[in-house]
Amino acid sequence: MTGALFDWEKLGVPLKALLSGKNDSGWFAGRSRASGGRANGSTMSNDDKLAMLDELERSGLGWFWSTDAEGNVTYLSEAIAERIDTPVDQLLGFPMPTVFAAQGGDGRTQSVALKLGSRKAFTNLSVSPAKVKSDVVIRLSGRPSFTSGGKFEGFRGTGTDITEQFHREEETQRLAKYDSLTGLANRHRMAQIIDSTLTAFRAAKRNCAIMMMDLDRFKQVNDTLGHAAGDELLKEVASRLKRAVDKDCEIGRLGGDEFQIMLPDMDDRGELGEIANKVIAMLTQPYSLEEGRCVIGASVGIAIAPHDGVTSDEVVRSADLALYAAKNGGRGQFRFYSGDLENETIFRRRLEGDLIAAVRDDQLFLRYQPILSADEQVVVALEAQICWQHPQRGEIDGTEFQSIVENSSLIVDVGEWAVKRACEEACLWPESLRVAVNIPSRQFISGGFVETIAAALTETELTPDRLELQVKETVFLCDTNVVDKSLASLFKLGVRLTLDEFGTGFSSLGYLRRAPFDTIRIGDNFFQGNLAKDSRELALIKAIVALARALGMETVATGIESMDLLATLRGCDIGCVQGPIYSDPMLVDEVHEELASGNWTIEPSSARSKRAKRRTVLRKIQVIHDDHSYDVTLRNLSRTGALIEGLIDVPIDTQFVVDLGGGQLAVATVTRSNRDTQGLEFEQSLVDDGAGGLCTRNRVSPYALAAAGAPLKALPSGDYKGMEGGMLNGEHTIPQFGYAPGFDPDAI
Repeated sequence: MTGALFDWEKLGVPLKALLSGKNDSGWFAGRSRASGGRANGSTMSNDDKLAMLDELERSGLGWFWSTDAEGNVTYLSEAIAERIDTPVDQLLGFPMPTVFAAQGGDGRTQSVALKLGSRKAFTNLSVSPAKVKSDVVIRLSGRPSFTSGGKFEGFRGTGTDITEQFHREEETQRLAKYDSLTGLANRHRMAQIIDSTLTAFRAAKRNCAIMMMDLDRFKQVNDTLGHAAGDELLKEVASRLKRAVDKDCEIGRLGGDEFQIMLPDMDDRGELGEIANKVIAMLTQPYSLEEGRCVIGASVGIAIAPHDGVTSDEVVRSADLALYAAKNGGRGQFRFYSGDLENETIFRRRLEGDLIAAVRDDQLFLRYQPILSADEQVVVALEAQICWQHPQRGEIDGTEFQSIVENSSLIVDVGEWAVKRACEEACLWPESLRVAVNIPSRQFISGGFVETIAAALTETELTPDRLELQVKETVFLCDTNVVDKSLASLFKLGVRLTLDEFGTGFSSLGYLRRAPFDTIRIGDNFFQGNLAKDSRELALIKAIVALARALGMETVATGIESMDLLATLRGCDIGCVQGPIYSDPMLVDEVHEELASGNWTIEPSSARSKRAKRRTVLRKIQVIHDDHSYDVTLRNLSRTGALIEGLIDVPIDTQFVVDLGGGQLAVATVTRSNRDTQGLEFEQSLVDDGAGGLCTRNRVSPYALAAAGAPLKALPSGDYKGMEGGMLNGEHTIPQFGYAPGFDPDAI
């Protein structure tokens, strides 16, 4: 019966006769079961047949319905009405499309009105009540009825309850498209959506942005709080992502802690950067899970079609490269794709291979960031950060170096070098000044670790209590026997032990019971921005300080960037403070200069924290004027303007199109001109590129280039300068500006 028309003729009762109340043997009222005798030669009376139909309807194996020529319901099995909890008299006489609404499928072809209007037989139309809210799903089949003269009389058909089957299939289809944990689109669905969207947008010359996102420190949540906590965290992440991105978009979870966002009709990198920053900020806020409190981070890579790729494979790969660059840049940031990223990735792998020579040839050196007493602002310790003076790339700072070395096989060798060098340099400092060195977990559990510490102290003759070893809580995920034995040996040795990044969500009081720590460092990601007076974070900081004091431990708050935050932390009785508001990491010679002045104190300054990371801007670019392009040197760059060098006799108010490469064209006006140097003001301000640099909001459209005859493809990283020799009205034009004597743009 399911999905097929019921054959009335085999029962000998035409539907027309059944609905009109008569059959070949005469009239009857309703559907009475009274015996009416048997017709001569008949094996079953009409009443028996009607009784069988009634039983069939009641069993749910087959229900019946019919309409008139206008589509109004003329008959409906009482069992259907009961199943949808609506009296039959509230359904008869009403248009069929107002009684039932199609479920699932394509609404353009799976419409009740469309099926009836076609006057053609149909099967397997899934419908639900249109007037009342119900989960019931009925599968209808029907065929048109015509008189002997060919006049259309309406539809007659059957129905079957398929509620369980429909919802089971619907759930199977949903699971095939959506992530069962978060409810977001899964990898397969995201791939389909991105591919179909980019194909359609390519024909319509529309843009589309793809964001790839990874969670930072998610694995530590799984390792410390358990997989149930990890699952709960992923659900909360999905919820925050939906709130963070208020644009038309599709959000998916690709698996693990990897997410993807598709934003159609977006190519404004200023707006995309704001969205990425909002996502990172929201996901970095603390999470309160049943298993405990935790804080994670996020890194985002952004690519835009067709600028960074035309096909889905190209754009997704570009976003992946940008994400890789964001993670390597220190995590907790976003990066836009650029053509240089692939070279940067290759170069980074070479850097990892160059570490052997770096250790062997003494290319590594230490910078020190002061740690001060919160009340007197006296420097009490210096935290060592490993830097690298690379022969080709130049200085690689502590943050970038850490991201390079963390997955290297040389992490133990580098760590041992850092301990010994820190002890050597600290020997020249006053006895009251300690040196702190971060110890990676792999180094801590390596064979002979305690012996290398003891050897460094012996060789340098540094007093053990002046060496402070900082270990993160992840060390407790390692072999318990090895960790406990090393902690006990270090305690006997007399060095100071610091539990680093306490309060990041992986904390346990059991750590404090097991290990003889001298100091607790509250991680800078514990408080993002300023702390509200009544916030839970502030209450937790006060509780940590009280706990540390009760256990005889010191407390250090790191990463302080504002005066308001500093004042709040002082109010919590934090023992020591550290951050850019006091000082950036400094070279050992600078440390000696400060120590030579006597008692070393530092006054906090909010100006320090606002100072952007300095980058040398010295590269060749092109500027375009009328039909000519000129090679110049870019000396500096800001959001609102630039300083260029190389041209002479350029009048004020001259307009240039500044080609910053990679399709980035900025209209600028000369506001200052002094011999071979010009100051430019941009018509539209530049925006952050996610890597501490600046970029234009928009770029040359590959669609415009394709319209001019170029093939449609992703933008290369090169320039888009105009003709070397311009044409105007068919005549060759002469450049209006000359190069300064001795200027050689190729020397840059």
